[in-house]
Amino acid sequence: MLRAVGPEEELDQFNIHVARYRPEELTKLTKTTKFTRKEIQLIYRGFKQECPTGMVDEESFKHIFSQFFPQGDASQYAHYVFNTIKHNQTGKISFEDFLGILSKVSRGSVQEKLQWIFGLYDLNGDGLITKKEMLEVVTSIYEMVGRSTRPQVDEHSAKEHVEKIFHLIDTNKDGVVTIDELVEWCSRDEQILQSLETLDTVL
Repeated sequence: MLRAVGPEEELDQFNIHVARYRPEELTKLTKTTKFTRKEIQLIYRGFKQECPTGMVDEESFKHIFSQFFPQGDASQYAHYVFNTIKHNQTGKISFEDFLGILSKVSRGSVQEKLQWIFGLYDLNGDGLITKKEMLEVVTSIYEMVGRSTRPQVDEHSAKEHVEKIFHLIDTNKDGVVTIDELVEWCSRDEQILQSLETLDTVL
């Protein structure tokens, strides 16, 4: 006779049946993230549905990401986001990786959110953002949403946007942006601060 399976049993069954990867216990995850047990169970259920093996490679991540932006090409932006989340040793995203970054972006402090944004634009991980790096990320965003905007944006629009923003953030005019410059610039802009705060929502 079939019976309903609860969220906690789903997590237990996942531990048993998938030998390649076992998520950490719920209690530990509630301590390392800003989510409740119930929220983690709901997030895990969706994660398991999309990623039954418990690990996400880059191609799978791009496929999932593209579903949210059907009118554009999200592959390059998804690549950049994937690199901020993936575990360096495996090159894949585990449930803990995913939950950790989701916790920072949705429930973290403004400082934590800005650190993640900085890491997204710092493509080579040297602690500095060059104009070229900023242009590459902004271009990928335009490719992702450009077709659905009116008027449509193009490569020239991306370059203009980067020239304007980079000039404002790079306060000492040394040709690179540091995390301190990004934090200082954002702290002076109420609209940016409000947009970062609105990410602090309940799932």
